[in-house]
Order: sequence, then C-alpha cells, then structure tokens
Amino acid sequence: MMLGVAFWIFAYWLLCEGLSLPRFEKIPGPVTLLSDWLSATPQQGTSIYTPDYYQHIWVSCRRIVIAFLLATALGVPLGLLMGWSRKVKDFTFPLFETLRPIPIMAWVPLAILMFAGYETPVIFLATLASFFATTLNTMLGVQSIDESYFRAAGCLGSRKRDVFWNVVVPGAMPYIFTGLQISIGVAWFSLVAAEMVSGDYGLGYLILSSYVNSVTVPMVIGMLTLGFVGWFSSAIVRFVGNRLMQWHVKALAMQGR
Repeated sequence: MMLGVAFWIFAYWLLCEGLSLPRFEKIPGPVTLLSDWLSATPQQGTSIYTPDYYQHIWVSCRRIVIAFLLATALGVPLGLLMGWSRKVKDFTFPLFETLRPIPIMAWVPLAILMFAGYETPVIFLATLASFFATTLNTMLGVQSIDESYFRAAGCLGSRKRDVFWNVVVPGAMPYIFTGLQISIGVAWFSLVAAEMVSGDYGLGYLILSSYVNSVTVPMVIGMLTLGFVGWFSSAIVRFVGNRLMQWHVKALAMQGR
C-alpha cells in the first residue's frame, strides 16, 4: 500500500513539476501544493491554518450527514417493501426507474425553484442521489435471498411479520450496507455538483470559486480534501456494517475473502 501511494505521488510530481509536461505545467505539483496547504501564510489563501478551510469542510459534512440519514431512512424501508411485496414493487418501480436515470444536475433548476435559500436545495439533491442507490441495492438484497429460507420459515409456522424481520432484513443486510457505501459516495459527488450551482460554503463551492478566480492550489486542496473526507465517511459505513454483521464477516473470512 505504501509503495503504491509513493508511486502515484512520484508520478504526480514527475508530470507536473519534474518534467513539466504540456497540459500538466498549469497544475500545481505536490511540492507547491503541500507548501501552501501547510503554510500559516498561504500565497493563494487556503491552508490548514485558515478558518474558512474548516468552515467549508464542516458545511459539506453537515449536509452529507443530513442527506445520508434522510436517504437511508426513506430508501431502506422502501427497498425492503419493494423486494418483499410484488404489489408494492409494481406500484412504485416504474416511477422509480423513470426518475433514477435523470442526472442530478438536471434536478438543480427544480430544486432551486422548489426550495428557498442555499441549504435546502443542496441537501435535497444529495438526498435524492443517495436515495436511489440505497433503495435499489436494498431491493436487490431481498430478491437475492434463497427461496429455501422462506420455505423453511413457513414449515416452522412463522408468520409473515416474523419472516420479514428474521429472514428478509438479515438476509438483505450485506446488500443494504453495500448500497449505503455506494450511496454515500454518490451523495458526495452530487453534493459537490449542487454546491457549485447553489451554495455559499462547502468544498464544491471552494473548488468552483477557486477555478473562477484562477487560483489552482485551493482548487486541488478542495479536491483532495473531498477525497479524504469521502474515504473516511465510507470507512465509517463499512465499520458499522461489519459490527452489525459479524456473521457475514466470519463467513467471508472462512472463504478467504
């Protein structure tokens, strides 16, 4: 892992600063980037010592937490019901599949018209993108459960409610948490896109405003910060999923995965 990280940093330095190849000479290299990022007096205005930098991170993280919780609270129950009940799926799936392919940027004008201020449209767009990924993976998780589990539960006299809570929910858990990892990543890039259009703070706003003002170092700092924060948020989801599914972790370990 360390060798791979060192290789990519070296390649980044070689392209931008070592050889200064065409199309790369305008991009700040790792030396220029780190010297400004870690400086108390950054030349282009953004570093770990400037309060605005943490304000951008806090605003984006707050929006992501709200959007992710809303998408999970809405998407997981709907996905379970769509996978469990044919009637619910027939009623909701056509509309769901019609709306799901629409790019999140296409929703931006409607979001700005429907919701007032800067905050609500951004949260709505991130929630919407995350919602589709969460719902679809949850539904597929229910449909992936082996039919023999349902027959065994029926033979033992289980009621539908018991089958739902003791077969459907645990059986769909691996897919649910896979969907949650995907959805939080989708939420991040949809949030950044929304912040570029409607926002006064946030990492997306930082990236766009840096580009407009022709300051490339804060732009790359915003991109890398987004990558680190996004990786950390996905790691939290994986950790929670592994804690709730010890049986699944042990099964994968027995398979050498």
